[in-house]
Amino acid sequence: MKVTVLDYGVGNLLSVRRALEASGADVVCSGAPEDVLRAERLVVPGVGAFGSCMQALEYRSLLEPLKTYLETERPLLGICVGMQMLMESSSEFGDHPGLGVMPGLVDRIPETGSNDKRHKVPHIGWAPIRPRDNDASAWHGTFLADTAPGQYVYFVHSFAAKPDSPDHLLACTDYNGRALAAVIGQDAVVGCQFHPEKSGPMGLKILSGFLSI
Repeated sequence: MKVTVLDYGVGNLLSVRRALEASGADVVCSGAPEDVLRAERLVVPGVGAFGSCMQALEYRSLLEPLKTYLETERPLLGICVGMQMLMESSSEFGDHPGLGVMPGLVDRIPETGSNDKRHKVPHIGWAPIRPRDNDASAWHGTFLADTAPGQYVYFVHSFAAKPDSPDHLLACTDYNGRALAAVIGQDAVVGCQFHPEKSGPMGLKILSGFLSI
């Protein structure tokens, strides 16, 4: 299974590459626009600020090839900010347009839990994921089909996606009573807010699920 990891100067490519290889993929890391256009499967990592990541794509002449790729039915996985960029916009350090694959926005994690007590932002650490509305059938036919609800994965984020349609919200995690988007998806385009490459055997299993799309 051939996978292209998009190299636009953002994200830990080595960790992502090793995790994909451990999941059975033949991986190439590339920042060449032509490699994006002919990729069989594409992984878009991302760390840092939303706007900076979008600017890096444009600076390296990768924004339009990426949009063209997204018009096809080929699989794409966004990781962390790579997932957030699939949304229409983000309010991080101003208003920034995203790739617009799924309607909705990216906004800061609430400063308090559901009990109105302040908690730490960013949200960092291991946390379980669950299906939308706790309905396990929501994962049937998706790349999470072989993932049991309640599995722990590793998060590092201050902002979270808010899809307009519940159909695009595949999984949540709860942070002191606040439900945060953990996985979004539309057809073959999916995204993980957590880092599967840092999530041990469960992360590798989720990556294997992406390779099966």
